[in-house]
Amino acid sequence: MSEKREAVSQSVRIRSSVRGLPRYVAGAGVDESALFKLSSNETAFTPLPSVLEVIRDAATSLNRYPHVTAAPVAQALGARFDVDGTGPVGAAGIVVSTGSVAVLQQILSAVAGEGDEVIFAWRSFEAYPIAVGITGATAVPVPLTPDARHDLKAMAAAVTERTRAILVCSPNNPTGPVVHAPELRELLDAVPNDLLVVLDEAYVEFVRDAAVPDGPALLREYPNLVLLRTFSKAYGLASLRVGYAVARPEIAEAIRSVSTPFGVSGIAQAAALASLEDQAESELLSRVNAVVYERERVVQALQAAGWDIPQAQGNFVWLPLGERTLEFAQAAQDAGILVRPFAGDGVRVSIGEQEANDLFIALARSWRA
Repeated sequence: MSEKREAVSQSVRIRSSVRGLPRYVAGAGVDESALFKLSSNETAFTPLPSVLEVIRDAATSLNRYPHVTAAPVAQALGARFDVDGTGPVGAAGIVVSTGSVAVLQQILSAVAGEGDEVIFAWRSFEAYPIAVGITGATAVPVPLTPDARHDLKAMAAAVTERTRAILVCSPNNPTGPVVHAPELRELLDAVPNDLLVVLDEAYVEFVRDAAVPDGPALLREYPNLVLLRTFSKAYGLASLRVGYAVARPEIAEAIRSVSTPFGVSGIAQAAALASLEDQAESELLSRVNAVVYERERVVQALQAAGWDIPQAQGNFVWLPLGERTLEFAQAAQDAGILVRPFAGDGVRVSIGEQEANDLFIALARSWRA
């Protein structure tokens, strides 16, 4: 019997596109050799006390299913966005799922399949080629510019009749720069109206560059634009997995049709709603400002030490180390911090506690001495 089962398992036909998928590499976890984890772009702050209280209360209802589409969260978010010029769209223009990565997967599942193409910058978010590959579509990576920014002209030039979506990560993870409003508008004007453009703004709360586009305003002009945002970064709910898309209602409905029912837990929904309360958002803004202050301090220290780094607009910085990437990552771990290496390209370092940032600065200085 065991031989028969082995024979059956070997004959099961797995899609070739799935067999060839790259594996997502998460930032290393804290272990005994590391004091600080700066490898996953998490906030160093724990959830707000008011949010923790709501989480504790929501835990008493674990025996009940949550709302099937997280509509209460969608309604709260929808009240903030006017995507068609007629006022807040409510839940109709919002899709909530288990992190912005899951929403992205649903978006691509709705528009792309075998024989199609999806364009994105590279290097960019590591999940992009995986999400594209799952659909069976072909990934079309377009190299970043020398200053680690999206080359939106080259991305527009890469569009073919098979292209179904373009992914734009701003700020770009892992390199840090944002796209600017004029260049994004130029891209939107250049591509066909039936081609979806996804603006991934996972780190939008940390952006201080005034030249960035107003995503919700652009949605009124470009029905083929979709915004991606998350509660994982600035809101400090990474472990609960809540992300969302903002889109025209007809596109949002298509995305919801491929969503997993009951995907967002009741605790996660409760925490997201609590995080959107006025008092909570005020406290969260103070925390975000503290991260931005530390980011600027780190950037200035790196530049003073002789590092030429890309614009940093997320809660992280990028060191373009090339072939020395893994060597630096090991040195960082030896110094008591975990960073995120991308072999052959560079190292992404999250902004953490001041003590952790100081350790990183000291290491970076020693490498430029």
